[in-house]
Amino acid sequence: MQIYKILNNNAAVVCDKEGREKIVMGKGICFQKKAGAQIHPAAVDKVFFLSEEDANNKFQVLVKDIPMEHIALGEEIIAQAKVKLNKNLNDMVYISLIDHVHTSIVRFLEGITVKNVLLWDIKRFYKEEFTVGLWALEQIKGRFKIELPADEAGFIALHLANAQMDEGVMQNMYEITKVMQEVLNIVKYFFHVEFHEEDVYYYRFITHLKFFAKRLIEHNSYEDDGSDDLFEVIRSKYAKSYQCVERITQFITKKYGHSMSREEQLYLTIHIERAIHKTQS
Repeated sequence: MQIYKILNNNAAVVCDKEGREKIVMGKGICFQKKAGAQIHPAAVDKVFFLSEEDANNKFQVLVKDIPMEHIALGEEIIAQAKVKLNKNLNDMVYISLIDHVHTSIVRFLEGITVKNVLLWDIKRFYKEEFTVGLWALEQIKGRFKIELPADEAGFIALHLANAQMDEGVMQNMYEITKVMQEVLNIVKYFFHVEFHEEDVYYYRFITHLKFFAKRLIEHNSYEDDGSDDLFEVIRSKYAKSYQCVERITQFITKKYGHSMSREEQLYLTIHIERAIHKTQS
């Protein structure tokens, strides 16, 4: 394969037969070489192909400054996540997660640890992602002989959760998780319940909350579709759950200046009713 651009001694950009840029990595594969030189395929340890142009450009910049071992580990964490979560992850995760893994290792070696104030909620809302995060910490411990705190597993989980969204930056996931926590607390105190977190209805409720919170933070909302009849039926049939939604609506309006549409109230009422009914049965 022919070198199109050299990133450092261990990484280069090559073009495949279709003219697509790929990033290849291997120990010393570019040493004393220039663009146009050949790299033997057997010398290549990792191949990255990011279809999103912006992600590809950012990843090339990242590769220049981060040790190959950290990049390889980050890629393996992402591969593990794809298998365990069985969900699509957008290409930007290669930038955000690999950069975070590298930064967390460097911070730890400098004696700096960062507290994850949302750790408890991350464990509840993103259980599978957090499990991958714990797996990542084990890999870091085994390879680099450093033991990062569970807070870092939480940060990794947020990066993976963020990568399942269409767009967005990491800060959004903190805000989304905070909104989820606030709404869930209102429901718990209103009904005086503790949820069965392994229950499928709780999972569906949390999933709905995640996307509701995402719309809220991004200033989007459901548009009312004129289904007033259905709204009246649900409000009457699930009166207690709707009263809880009214309280949530007041809170969201006061704190975030967001007016919840009838459509949002309708779906939230249904999900709360299901989750509460299962919890109290």
